[in-house]
Amino acid sequence: MLEILMPLALFASVCIVLLFGFPVAFSLAGTALIFALIGTLTDTFDAAFLGALPNRLYGIMTNQTLIAVPLFIFMGVMLERAKIAEDLLGTMAGLFGKLSSGLGISVVLVGMLLAASTGIIGATVVTMGLLSLPIMLKRGYHPSIATGTICAAGTLGQIIPPSIILILLGEVLSAAYQQAQLDMGIYAPETLSVGDLFVGALIPGLILVLFYIIYLLLVGLFKKQCFSYVAENVTETLPSSNKSKPAQVTLFSILKALLPPLLLIVAVLGSIIAGIATPSEAASVGAFGAIILAFEKKQLNWGVLNEVMRSTTRVTSMIFLIFIGAAIFSLVFRGFSGDELVSEFLHSIADGQLHESLPEGPFVPILIVMLVMFFLGFILDFIEITFVVVPIIAPVILAMNIDPIWLGIMIAINLQTSFLTPPFGFALFYLRGVAPESVKTSQIYVGVMPFIFIQLLMLIALAYWPELATWLPEKVFGSA
Repeated sequence: MLEILMPLALFASVCIVLLFGFPVAFSLAGTALIFALIGTLTDTFDAAFLGALPNRLYGIMTNQTLIAVPLFIFMGVMLERAKIAEDLLGTMAGLFGKLSSGLGISVVLVGMLLAASTGIIGATVVTMGLLSLPIMLKRGYHPSIATGTICAAGTLGQIIPPSIILILLGEVLSAAYQQAQLDMGIYAPETLSVGDLFVGALIPGLILVLFYIIYLLLVGLFKKQCFSYVAENVTETLPSSNKSKPAQVTLFSILKALLPPLLLIVAVLGSIIAGIATPSEAASVGAFGAIILAFEKKQLNWGVLNEVMRSTTRVTSMIFLIFIGAAIFSLVFRGFSGDELVSEFLHSIADGQLHESLPEGPFVPILIVMLVMFFLGFILDFIEITFVVVPIIAPVILAMNIDPIWLGIMIAINLQTSFLTPPFGFALFYLRGVAPESVKTSQIYVGVMPFIFIQLLMLIALAYWPELATWLPEKVFGSA
């Protein structure tokens, strides 16, 4: 009985420690090592498992794919400092200014472009919150519509490549996919690349953007009062520097604002899709291109470069420390046979052994896994879920002949939905931190609800038509 309780207690303890606000990397590693000590003293853990730790850490340090992480972070931070979002928002707002929901559509499109340029959710939500929320409120947008649109647009960085989560998911799922094939007796396993996930995410990501725009158009058509909201206590608290009238838009201004980021996106994603460059090489192109854009906009100097380098180093160090902590946690969890416990549980569900009323097959196990990850998204960031949860469940799910690209996109959209869902969604916390006090938290919660519904529809559509995620990679790379 103790052997069954120990891995469950380890997982629960990590979640509790994280809720107290301790650093993630140290929480994972410290809790796991304490349980390893307890397990050694109670003869429920073999300390020899920790002997594999040096090889795992060496594997992290020599992993070529992970080089893309600091480069894409550098690219995103540099573009943020170059004020790309400010120019894009002004241009788009003028372009769609005649529509009642035009500014909201502009925010969605700029969020999409920022997602494809930076891939960092927190930076996108905060940037869009600071730039567009004051303007939207002054134009008469209801706070719920304004905040919901910003949060939804900001989380597009979760699914639209080059997303940081897709890079990390690609690395973890690749190892899980090979392990699953070995468990199935396939000793010449196929591989999964980050490029596969990037291409697989394009169609679902663009569909989400289209659905967001359709929703805003419908609101503008049937509920125009949502775009003529008057609240003195809101407008008085907004910065006076934000202009409430759209700028005059010409073809030249459109090209000047859109072409540089679009060319950078095409250079990064196009080189991966065309097979010209690996994700790491494409990331270096993106980082260099971001420097050129910042220079062209006269935003580049030694102070900015130093700030960008420091920010990149901090974020990268945090990610890799979590990676190391997760490696220790994973070893200890496996030492307690936690992976076997999870495997037996999911296989018993798939075989219809848990309850006779449950259908056989992978549907119910996948549904349970998605629900667990959704609720874990309330208390864990995507990095912890990617490094801690995915390595445990992915080999079991993939051994049921599930396509790894489809699974990766499902996980990404699932976590995107989780980060939008009240009351714990991370995107809500990011926006709450920069929104004026007159915007109520309840209004933010109400505003994201339609977008959560849209994302749930996207998950259902993906479950029913896996080809939405797998068709394009198959055409581009010949992936199955």
